Amino acid sequence: MKKVLLTLSLLSIVTTVSAQANQGHDIRINFKNCKDTIMYLAFYQFDKSYLADTCKKVVKGNVVFKGPKTLDKGVYYLVSQDKARYFDFFISDNNQKIVMSTDTADLVKNLKCTTSKENDDFFNYIKFITAKNKEYMEVKSKTKGMSSKDSAAFMMEKGKLLNETVVAYEKAFLEQHKGMFVGDVINLKMEKEAKDIPKASNGRPDSMYIYTYYKNHFWDGVNFQDDGIMRTPFFADKLKKYFNSVIVQNPDTMNVEIDRIMNKTKAGTMMQKLLIAHFLFTSESSKLMGFDKVFVHVIDKYIRTGMAKEVYDEKTIEKIKERGDILKPLLLGSQAPDLLMIDTIGHKQIARMGFDTVKTSQGATKLYYDNVQNLAQTFVSLYSIKADYLALVFWDVDCGHCKTEIPKLLEEYHKLKKEGYDIKVVSVYTQQEYDKWRKYIIENKLDWMNLYDGVHINNIKEKYDIYSTPVIYMLDKNKRIKAKRIGTEQVKDIVKQMEREYKADKK
Repeated sequence: MKKVLLTLSLLSIVTTVSAQANQGHDIRINFKNCKDTIMYLAFYQFDKSYLADTCKKVVKGNVVFKGPKTLDKGVYYLVSQDKARYFDFFISDNNQKIVMSTDTADLVKNLKCTTSKENDDFFNYIKFITAKNKEYMEVKSKTKGMSSKDSAAFMMEKGKLLNETVVAYEKAFLEQHKGMFVGDVINLKMEKEAKDIPKASNGRPDSMYIYTYYKNHFWDGVNFQDDGIMRTPFFADKLKKYFNSVIVQNPDTMNVEIDRIMNKTKAGTMMQKLLIAHFLFTSESSKLMGFDKVFVHVIDKYIRTGMAKEVYDEKTIEKIKERGDILKPLLLGSQAPDLLMIDTIGHKQIARMGFDTVKTSQGATKLYYDNVQNLAQTFVSLYSIKADYLALVFWDVDCGHCKTEIPKLLEEYHKLKKEGYDIKVVSVYTQQEYDKWRKYIIENKLDWMNLYDGVHINNIKEKYDIYSTPVIYMLDKNKRIKAKRIGTEQVKDIVKQMEREYKADKK
């Protein structure tokens, strides 16, 4: 079964505008000197944007978005007919009638809102930030002709002063707008930094204290029960930053933090739906080995419990569960599923039984039960193979990548044997063309254990999640999975890591 590869655009989690009450919306903008004949109203939702309304006819800069549906609370923005974004503004549940004005001569400077103090205060905030950015660029222009050292020192001093001014302004703005949506949005983009930092033993600021404070206060003031929060340009980036850069990149830590965030949400909200979809997608698509544990955790905690029934349809949910069923036995630290395989010698015996010509699964099942006693003596069990380090590789003779990697693995195997490592390679051919397989083994001198599923009872593609080849698993002496889906160049490092673990266990 291939990966599900879920996206945030599935089913009901993507919406345009929801019909709450019949209050309706009426957004009017007097846009002086505007040449557009059509304009669009769009809104942010997590890390995407969606269309809310269209003004099909702009007359002398008068833009009107009017309709019977109440718009969802969030940050919206005006879009030109060329799909350029003009400016952001706020729409709340209790204020759907908004009148604004601006001028193309200086869009930011002329922004005004006469019906919403919240929006007018936000426009003043934008004017302040824009002015400070302009001031920064003017300061930067003064460094021309300076040496690199002098320029860096100059910008550090001036930049620090400007940054302190902006931080102080934002803190004052936040304090003045506590309990208002605009305050909640600005809070999302503000960094929570420690003050009065104690000294570490080396006399420098205690970096652990700084980190702990930052992490513990990262979500201060963020209301996960307010769907409006995820309809902003800041929430998705803040969430990604937290999980990608702030917390330790460890699957167990990820699981704890996901649960901590989810516990803050309210059942049935768009916030909860989008977070489930986001965590499911990011955990499945993670390139970090072992992070499928996060994917399985999300499935067990939020899919199997019915919390995602409004996020995905029943068919998709079943596919997700099936994917979880496949991955759960293959998590790092789990004991690898046993395999009962056939080697090149055993092939002659099963061929006489008719397994090489059987055409259907029913036929293979009948042959199995007719010959079960003789087969028991022919099978090579994975669990019967003894070695401190076992590389289990699944491959195909006709796979181009395998033709490159199998010789490399063979070379690495011989090197490790010469270095005295008790290592074995169990090479599993994933197809059934015996003659082609045997020829390749002989021609390439694959002097390790060569096996295949000649009796068709292992279902190796699903049991070991083989949707492409080659795939390498590294097992310890107890057949626990220590690494998986690694490249041949990683085998030696994994073996050495396992060796260190063995030595540590003996102490």
